[in-house]
Amino acid sequence: MMTSITRFFLFIAVLAWCSSCFSTKKITNRASIHSTFTTDQIKMISAGDSSDILRVFKISSYQDSILLRQKSEPIEFLDGDIYLRAFAQRLYATVRDSASMGVGIAAPQVGVLKNMIWVQRFDKDEFPFECYINPVIVSYGEEKIPCPEGCLSIPDKQAMTTIRSKQIEIEYDTLDGVHKKETVEGFTSVIFQHEIDHLHGILFIDHLENEQ
Repeated sequence: MMTSITRFFLFIAVLAWCSSCFSTKKITNRASIHSTFTTDQIKMISAGDSSDILRVFKISSYQDSILLRQKSEPIEFLDGDIYLRAFAQRLYATVRDSASMGVGIAAPQVGVLKNMIWVQRFDKDEFPFECYINPVIVSYGEEKIPCPEGCLSIPDKQAMTTIRSKQIEIEYDTLDGVHKKETVEGFTSVIFQHEIDHLHGILFIDHLENEQ
């Protein structure tokens, strides 16, 4: 038969064990949403599957234009972050949507201020789309290439820009976290410059003299 003192110490031991279990559970729950994205961004990413498109923000909307003019943040590669690839897939579905059919897109265009872009590589066989994380232009060639530009965030607007470099050198990370560096030329270099501008809150119309 247990004495009062024995029962007391047994109660303390059980209480300590329960507290340990609850603490472990909380840590596990936090780890399960460990991500480079915010809680609101995760909700948006999780609201559809990989083939579901995201709403493209438009400069014609005051609230949208505020976000489009903000600077994006670097993406961190965190172990177990299931949302990074999920977001990349939905961003790709958006740029390939029949209503858009763009040649590039940046994360801020769907309301996510993170450094991710998709670019169609017209300088490669079969013109593949490729995803770039934290892309940076490290050097610009002196020769310029006049090019007609449009933007998914600026409907029904096309204009010729004359300030894009024909050749650029870029650094970026792949979705697998591999850091790369390469030189890009021609129309593809214009797409890179256009999309990387988005990561800094810059739109192509900012490069038009009559829009200054």
